[in-house]
Amino acid sequence: MKYILSIALSATLATAQSVSGSAEGFASGVTGGGDATPVYPSDAAELESLLSGDGSQVIVLTKTYDFTGTTATGTACYSWGEGEGCQAILQDDCGSDPSTIATYDAAGPTPIPVSSDKTLLGQGEGAIKGKGLSFTGGASNVIVQNIKITDLNPAYVWGGDALTFDGSSSIWIDHVETSLIGRVHYVFGFEANSQITLSNNFLNGETTYSTSCDGYQYWGMELVGADDSITFKGNYLYKTSGRAPALSGTTKFHACNNVWSDNTGHAIEGNQQGQGLFEGNVFTDVANIADSTTWEGGSLFLSSADGSGNDACSSYIGRDCVSSVYTNSGGGEGYTDASFLSDWADLTIAECSEASEIESSVPDSAGATL
Repeated sequence: MKYILSIALSATLATAQSVSGSAEGFASGVTGGGDATPVYPSDAAELESLLSGDGSQVIVLTKTYDFTGTTATGTACYSWGEGEGCQAILQDDCGSDPSTIATYDAAGPTPIPVSSDKTLLGQGEGAIKGKGLSFTGGASNVIVQNIKITDLNPAYVWGGDALTFDGSSSIWIDHVETSLIGRVHYVFGFEANSQITLSNNFLNGETTYSTSCDGYQYWGMELVGADDSITFKGNYLYKTSGRAPALSGTTKFHACNNVWSDNTGHAIEGNQQGQGLFEGNVFTDVANIADSTTWEGGSLFLSSADGSGNDACSSYIGRDCVSSVYTNSGGGEGYTDASFLSDWADLTIAECSEASEIESSVPDSAGATL
């Protein structure tokens, strides 16, 4: 009987330790830790050591790794109000804004550095509490799948970022849920980040503190990198109020088959250098998808609901762009020029399903649901 149970357990672990599927779009071909023998960190310190260490690793999370509990203090400014649920910002000079001395978790502002050739997999309740992950300084060939990242000082801007990219390449983030984040769920720094795919993730903006003091997260995705290339497919963005995403650098951003739901502010913003292709998406109850107050540049294409103008993509990506679904949402009109896609000739463009096919399936399957 013990022998039979051992075989069954081994089979279960083998299944859990395997990456599900493969990266689509810009990060296609990423292998992470490959066939390295899986390791199970015993505590938070060992997890951090494994992620930042040299060599190929497959690291499996079977529980919550808690980095909270060590406190720090600093000045916090009430730049958006002092009412219940209002976020404050950690900075020394508050100007004329009211201030306080804040006590917060010291771990949050410093993410765990992830080195090259790593696979991080969640099994069961795999989660990281109180710290995010960073991919910087040339980190490449990394897979993160089926984990949760949560509780990074949500009361304070600069309290922590969930996922940080700065000078990275070939990174696949898949089926990850981020919640209760102090600053940004996904931040891309000034150094180029190439061949990145973010897929099937749940950006949960429902929070206890926010700049609008109403439980809607403003700090969704800040992309300021030089020549970033990011595929964004099958993700669910819920209860945000801005910067979801903000294409603030020279970013090439392909958003396909995502669902934006319940956004009280704006979804898309960007500068004159950002390039965004949005097709086959669903926008439901989004106050302002994009307009001239949020999007400064001209390199933005939003596919239509009825198919009109979607053939503008065919000369550049070999097919018409897929129609999107817009329900009780404002803005987003007039973004029909796809000529900037001539710059995307060397990129692998993900295929896109009909928006009606993913309207309910994406919210159900996004996040740590494997």
